[in-house]
This record gives sequence, C-alpha cells and structure tokens, in this order.
Amino acid sequence: MIKVNAIGDACPIPVVKTKNAIRDLNGPGTVVTLVDNEIAVQNLEKMARQKGYGVQAEKLGDNQFQVTMTVGAGDAAPAPQEPVVCQPQRSGKKNTVVVIRRAQMGGGSEELGKTLLKGFLFALSQQDQLPTTLLFYNGGAALTCEGSGSLEDLKTLEAMGVEILTCGTCLNFYGLTEQLQVGEVTNMYTIAEKMTQADLLVEP
Repeated sequence: MIKVNAIGDACPIPVVKTKNAIRDLNGPGTVVTLVDNEIAVQNLEKMARQKGYGVQAEKLGDNQFQVTMTVGAGDAAPAPQEPVVCQPQRSGKKNTVVVIRRAQMGGGSEELGKTLLKGFLFALSQQDQLPTTLLFYNGGAALTCEGSGSLEDLKTLEAMGVEILTCGTCLNFYGLTEQLQVGEVTNMYTIAEKMTQADLLVEP
C-alpha cells in the first residue's frame, strides 16, 4: 500500500500525485490519498472510473477525506474518459494549444535544436498564462517518455493544470508505448479536434 498526502494541494495535483503512486506500485496494490476538499475527492473518483480501479471515499473529519484506490491485475476496461474539472473556464481566457511534432526546435543543428526545445518547455512552465493543451506527435512523442530531459518541466505543467496528450500511434511506431511518463495517450481524432478548436495554435 502507498499513502499519498495531498492535503493543501490545489487541483489537479492530488490526481497527479495519485497517478504517480499507482505507477510506483508497478502492479496490483492499494493507494490511499488524503485530501481536504470534495472536488478533489470527485476528481479522484473520476480517475478511478476512467482506469477501471476500485475506489472508496471516506470523510475522516472537517476538511479531511480519504480516497482508497484498489489496482488489480484484472481491472475492467476503462470507462470513456471524463475531464478533471478544477474550476470553470474563465471567460476571456484563450484556448492555447502547443504542438510539438519533433524532438528539436527549428532547423539546422539537431543538437542545438534539442537544447532550444528543452529551454522552450522550461520557459513555458514559467509563463503567467499557461496553454490549455500540449500535443506531442511523430518525433515529439519521445519528449513525454522515459529518458526525456524535459520530463520535470512537463510534470510541472501537468500539475498546474495543462493537459498533455501524446499520439498513441506514434508511441507504438517508435516502440515507446510502455515508456510514457507524463500525460495521457490520445488519438488523431482528438488531436484534430484540439487543433481545430484552439483560439491560438503554437508550434515552436
């Protein structure tokens, strides 16, 4: 069993911490997460339904809740994905989507391009106004996987509410399916939807 203390953490950090703990289980087991608000409880329950985990929530006291997830070897297939809602969309906020389609930024030197892209993703995590979604496909898929130098920056962005999606076909093509470390796997329909519905599309 792994215990996660997410008391005082803003959405979606309790979900991110719990996902990381489940990954650390590396098989069947139990993750118990402590949170201090009902929205966090609801988001954790949604995640459990998406993944097919057993889930039980219990109120321990004022502003203290315990959510227990049971991960089994024979979990049911995940239910259709539901978004984790932290707060209503602010009116006037742009739906900005950043597209990463290769593992380097710009043309010319590959080594320089990789350094530039790493710097771009760090700088992105420091912005006052964050993008809504980061899309990774083709060569860019490697950046969300084991061995990427940008994983910490991407995990920071995810913890601050940025949606991170990587093309499943691309992960499979490059043999990276089991190495995804941050965000979720997506498909071309969702990629097209995110891009066409964006107010601003950024491609470094």
